[in-house]
Amino acid sequence: MSNAKNWLGLGVSLYFWGLMDLTTLALSGSARPLNKSQEDNLSDKLLLHQRMKRSWVWNQFFVLEEYTGTDPLYVGKLHSDMDRGDGSIKYILSGEGAGIVFTIDDTTGDIHAIQRLDREERSQYTLRAQALDRRTGRPMEPESEFIIKIQDINDNEPKFLDGPYVASVPEMSPVGTSVIQVTATDADDPTYGNSARVVYSILQGQPYFSVDSRTGLIRTALMNMDREAKDYYEVIIQAKDMGGQLGGLAGTTKVNITLSDVNDNPPRFPQKHYQMNVLESAPVSSTVGRVVAKDLDEGINAEMKYSFVDGDGLDVFDINTDPNYQVGIITVRKVPLSFESKKSYTLKVEGTNPHLEMRFLNLGPFRDTTTVHISVEDVDEPPVFESSFYFVEVPEDVEIGTTIQIISASDPDVTNNSIRYSIDRSSDPGRFFYVDIATGALMTARPLDREDLSWHNITVLAVELNNPSQVGSVSVTVKVLDVNDNAPQFSRFYEAFVCENAKAGQLIQTVSAIDQDDPQGGQHFYYSLAPEAANNPNFTLRDNQDNTAWILTRRSGFRQHEQNTFYLPILIADNGRPMLSSTGTLTVHVCSCDDDGVVMSCNAEAYILPVSLSRGALIAILACIFVLLVLVLLILSMRRHGKQPYIIDEEENIHENIVRYDDEGGGEEDTEAFDIAAMWNPREAQVVVKSRQEMLPEIESLSRYVPQTCITDNNVHNYVLAKLYEADMDLWAPPFDSLQTYMFEGNGSVAESLSSLQSVTTDSDQSYDYLTDWGPRFKKLAEMYGVKEGNGALW
Repeated sequence: MSNAKNWLGLGVSLYFWGLMDLTTLALSGSARPLNKSQEDNLSDKLLLHQRMKRSWVWNQFFVLEEYTGTDPLYVGKLHSDMDRGDGSIKYILSGEGAGIVFTIDDTTGDIHAIQRLDREERSQYTLRAQALDRRTGRPMEPESEFIIKIQDINDNEPKFLDGPYVASVPEMSPVGTSVIQVTATDADDPTYGNSARVVYSILQGQPYFSVDSRTGLIRTALMNMDREAKDYYEVIIQAKDMGGQLGGLAGTTKVNITLSDVNDNPPRFPQKHYQMNVLESAPVSSTVGRVVAKDLDEGINAEMKYSFVDGDGLDVFDINTDPNYQVGIITVRKVPLSFESKKSYTLKVEGTNPHLEMRFLNLGPFRDTTTVHISVEDVDEPPVFESSFYFVEVPEDVEIGTTIQIISASDPDVTNNSIRYSIDRSSDPGRFFYVDIATGALMTARPLDREDLSWHNITVLAVELNNPSQVGSVSVTVKVLDVNDNAPQFSRFYEAFVCENAKAGQLIQTVSAIDQDDPQGGQHFYYSLAPEAANNPNFTLRDNQDNTAWILTRRSGFRQHEQNTFYLPILIADNGRPMLSSTGTLTVHVCSCDDDGVVMSCNAEAYILPVSLSRGALIAILACIFVLLVLVLLILSMRRHGKQPYIIDEEENIHENIVRYDDEGGGEEDTEAFDIAAMWNPREAQVVVKSRQEMLPEIESLSRYVPQTCITDNNVHNYVLAKLYEADMDLWAPPFDSLQTYMFEGNGSVAESLSSLQSVTTDSDQSYDYLTDWGPRFKKLAEMYGVKEGNGALW
């Protein structure tokens, strides 16, 4: 067959020789001699008309990938049966990769790979082979096509092409809830061995999640996962080929799983009473104040709907929900408001969750109420604040005198009078805050305690300096943020009983604790025996890791007549930063019980003293006690008479502090040479008396008398506030407040520096050579300050 593909290929180094069947050509006619040209022509015709049944037989070649040797990789051999081994046949290779990836020896027909083969890049090559007469270049065989296939090895690890993954699952989901399916692909040949057989496993994320080893589906493995406790998990999944067997290649991916929120927390108002103020000239839709109900959920589950359910101002005011901050905004619905006819309104506000989930209704009710008292203020073109509402968050451990918000207002009148600020004390009865009279800086004046009062709804007043009747107001809601400042304590007084016949390891009491703090991650308490009772031979403690602990007996054989009461100190610590702890005492009584453990009696049996004690011995004991009492009384009397009476120094002024020191200070920059708390000013004292008599407005102060250029430094201002708070808390302080204004000398003052330390500008202005003339008594001084003989250098 002249056009048949007749190459035979074997893998790597094997090949078959082609089989050739030749047929003879019978010539008819008489025989006669031929000339040379006729012989050549006949020879060519015989070659052209020669019929070959099968010159070469062909199959595929196979070669392994990733060959790393230095020599070319032998693929196979091409051979024609017309090749007699004399080099007359020339083999030519063409097609995919010919000359670049594969080469052929044109004499022997050996095929080699000269580049590294990767099945994942290309799995097979299609080439064409041809045998030519080396002398004439004429084809000796028809061109034949063959294929070289690349055999696979396990050289690719599984890869997560879509990783890292991000998924979410609702909190409180049941065990087995599907989260996400991850898929790893292996570039190896799936039809050859187990190179591409992938098995999934979880490396990180247990015990919260699990993964299906065959499908890669991630499911929840722990019930009641609470988003409010922990909302983010990082899970690492591994995919391993070779069916997970030893020696297989592995790849990993990260799955970030977030717990989505469900409505499992009801809203609660942290403040049951709000005090607000509104101007009688307030227009419709103007904001009166804000109320907010706390909801630990987020998103749609934390959405609130506020409404009035009762009160005497339902037709005067309206309440709307701010969708951004979920606060209830109380606005004016009907005007005009009349201060003369009605000065205040009382409203009952209800906050509810509009989106409920039926399976969590047992945690409700999902609504709460608070009372709002709105006072109408008389106005006559009062100052207007830049913002209609201020919301401030401040930690409860903030220092006294810290500025938490700048309140700014301006006079809408043409005169644009100066503004003075103050706080409506009805909104801050505890006087926790102070506002700077000139700048409007809102500062803390007392320590804040979230456990006592977590929200402050303050009304800041702005008054025109020249007309105190013009008063404007703005609401400032201060949210006090929690810090860990309360140690956990026992939830109640614990008193336990243990039977005399109790066995070792018997539970006698379960204790729990409470903490006034409210950390975001929830409370977690740690229990242990106090250090002094760490090796208690009678009792032991087991922390249950659920905010409770068990008290167990360590031994048996308790006896009332030996000891009828034990006091066990227990150390309780919280999980806050810093960690706080306290020690509680558990009182354990030893009781006599029946066989069923029922307490029969906890009173120790009375033991009768021996009757052999004589009367003389009793008298001697009483006499000794009497002598000891007399000695104690005598010692106390001697100590009392030995004390000197306190004599008041006539030169001491109890109202002033006189600071004496021998060195000269640095003027105004010297802040350690005097006690700033000793400053006092009778004129300022009168102003304070006015505030104590609740005279309105309270901002009529010394601002009219003290120039604005005399504003003290902020550090001094904070120091004065702190000292003022200490004086208010001190019951034995003098019955007056004081403020002394000083005009200091020093750098930056009008008088400049009066110090003589810089009066001498150079060392050459002073000469101490005359000290040598003062005699031997001043020899040492002359050596220190005089001119040293020899080199003339000063000592």
